Amino acid sequence: MLSTKEQGNKGEQIAMKHLKRLGFEIVEMNYRFGHGEIDIIAKDGDTLVFCEVKMRKSDEYGDPEYAITPNKQKQVRKIAQGYLYEHEIKEQDCRFDVVAIRMKRGTPEINYIRNAF
Repeated sequence: MLSTKEQGNKGEQIAMKHLKRLGFEIVEMNYRFGHGEIDIIAKDGDTLVFCEVKMRKSDEYGDPEYAITPNKQKQVRKIAQGYLYEHEIKEQDCRFDVVAIRMKRGTPEINYIRNAF
């Protein structure tokens, strides 16, 4: 039985591998700014991608992508602005993606949502 933190780390590793298979370059994992965190920051060509990862081990609480509420989206946008500020990035195409992972009998089913919000 994995703790919530271990479950989250496992989901982020699955998502990172998926993004790499799609040709993304991983820039940073678990970027913290203020009281929040962005799970994965990656490059997709010339676009900087801020990626939120959600994983569920059952359907008890619904699809994982629905856990990314409008408030969570607002928080991720604010952290992304912090990243751009901290790294002095001014002119950069950016987008927000979601990797939703549902575990089915130990096998991950991935729903990758490009430009999710």
